[in-house]
Amino acid sequence: MAVYTDVAEPQLAEFLSAYDLGRLLSYKGIAEGVENSNFLLRAEGGTFILTLYEKRVNRSDLPFFIGLMEHLAGRGLSCPLPVRTKAGEALGELAGRPAALFTFLEGMWTRRPGAEHCRQVGTALAHLHAAAADFPLTRRNGLSLPDWRPLFDLCRARADEVEAGLAAEINAELGFLEANWPASLPTGVIHADLFPDNVFFLGGELSGLIDFYFACNDILAYDLVIGLTAWCFEPDGSYNVTKGRGMIEAYRAVRPLMEAEVAALPILARGASIRFLLTRLYDWLTVPDDSFVTKKDPREYLRKLRFHRHAKSAADYGLDLEAA
Repeated sequence: MAVYTDVAEPQLAEFLSAYDLGRLLSYKGIAEGVENSNFLLRAEGGTFILTLYEKRVNRSDLPFFIGLMEHLAGRGLSCPLPVRTKAGEALGELAGRPAALFTFLEGMWTRRPGAEHCRQVGTALAHLHAAAADFPLTRRNGLSLPDWRPLFDLCRARADEVEAGLAAEINAELGFLEANWPASLPTGVIHADLFPDNVFFLGGELSGLIDFYFACNDILAYDLVIGLTAWCFEPDGSYNVTKGRGMIEAYRAVRPLMEAEVAALPILARGASIRFLLTRLYDWLTVPDDSFVTKKDPREYLRKLRFHRHAKSAADYGLDLEAA
């Protein structure tokens, strides 16, 4: 569920009076998402998404997120476009929360990604990286290598409740990553959360990307392995090389990978897995069962981490190293 803050109709009507959208016709909460309260809103001026930013989103980051979406849309990337008020403001306040209105993006996310979906995601991700290259604002990744051990320390004592020996396994993995994390790889703005529910398709074609609230500056190839890890594993836990090859080749057709980036894919993928393992583990152990936050099983990313740990090179992800 993703409606944490209720909005009364008179409140919403007053909020919308700052926009040139005409009369409010209807609105309803959107069940998907975990960070913010979202509503599908219809007014005389069209259909929009209303987002109320909840406590897990830092208010000081909002200009980065909103500015990035405007920048990307201006470069031709299909994503929600912030709607500005008659006074030119993109961010307001509603029901005691920072709030913004966005254009409605047609499409649905796919529950069963195929190889063609993965190819299109690879293309779109590379276009995002290229389009954001001259975005002037920056934001530190708050869930990067220096943040993983402090997050682990918050749940280390109870980690073995999820799986025996988990605390020792995570501790060893963090030690390896801290000693071997690659330096001097190309960086830029990354999405950092490009899971299937953040990509819309319409008639089999990718129609846009959503949910930029983890976007930040980090290693570009790290964003690619987040995509590989989110899209290319089957429900039984096996890695689909055909999907992975499609995503990587489509990405490289737009933004070629340096030799050092190719070599770093396995360790970057281990980092991506530990990042999502730790955030899921923290929520699994600390978020009450009756809360609105949907807790996800951290063991899914433990299994993916173990796959990445045994990957010897980018060939294990489907990349033809001779052609690369």
